[in-house]
Amino acid sequence: MMKKYRRTIREYFVITLAVMLMDIGVYVFKFPNNFSFGGVSGLAVVVTHFLSFSASQINLIVNMILLVFGFIFLGKGFGAKTAYVTVVSSVLLSLMEVLFPMYGPLTDETTLELLYAIALPAIASAMLFYENASSGGTDIIAMIVKKHSTMDISSALMAVDAAIVVAACFVFDIRTGLFSVCGLMLKSLVIDKAIERMKLNKYFTIICSKPEPICDYIMNELKRSATVYNAEGAYTHKGKVVILTVMDPKQAVLLERHIQAVEPDAFFMVTKSSEIMGKGFKRSI
Repeated sequence: MMKKYRRTIREYFVITLAVMLMDIGVYVFKFPNNFSFGGVSGLAVVVTHFLSFSASQINLIVNMILLVFGFIFLGKGFGAKTAYVTVVSSVLLSLMEVLFPMYGPLTDETTLELLYAIALPAIASAMLFYENASSGGTDIIAMIVKKHSTMDISSALMAVDAAIVVAACFVFDIRTGLFSVCGLMLKSLVIDKAIERMKLNKYFTIICSKPEPICDYIMNELKRSATVYNAEGAYTHKGKVVILTVMDPKQAVLLERHIQAVEPDAFFMVTKSSEIMGKGFKRSI
């Protein structure tokens, strides 16, 4: 029970940190430059051109409406994490507008600000996806569409984001529109790379003669497990033992050093993997 409680606290700490990163990227770099590369925040940038509300206020209103629709169409199983992200993000943006008003871009370097407007929310989205949460907003629309139709969700979201970018080209100037197009193309790439990095583990195939010191170190010091089976060398026909195990990047360095110390003649291969499912690692959704 206590372990589950600590895991929940850790998850919501990571989610809250991700929301803060996302809102800093949106409020400090995206809103002042009118970057509109998708999502509710991008829609808010476009809509604020026609209404007297600020982008943060429009973001809050639209997110709250979508949150209500989420509970109506998806029910109570809609997701506590998504609801938490939606509420915290919207409220935080409104607070930032009051406490730290932005009257224009932070710098005169538009390209530099575009990079931060892409990187911070993209890294935040990766952190949220890693914790099985979402940023709400248009993701809620995607969840509704997924439940009530056979439409491909990624294509639907891309179409929505593209429509917002096209609208930005007409509402603002072509320069802002082109920057928004670049942001749309780069956002998915950064998210994918960030998720892959966060999920990175290393898979060991160790061929040795004395498995006990290595297995003991894996289990007692690194607190991992391993699979062991007997094999035969194709050239020498001598008996060998093959150890299979998976480590996170820090543990991988320690295991490599230990293998080289206790059995320098051991042959081992280390393979990077971002999809490890099972006990001690990410569980399948």
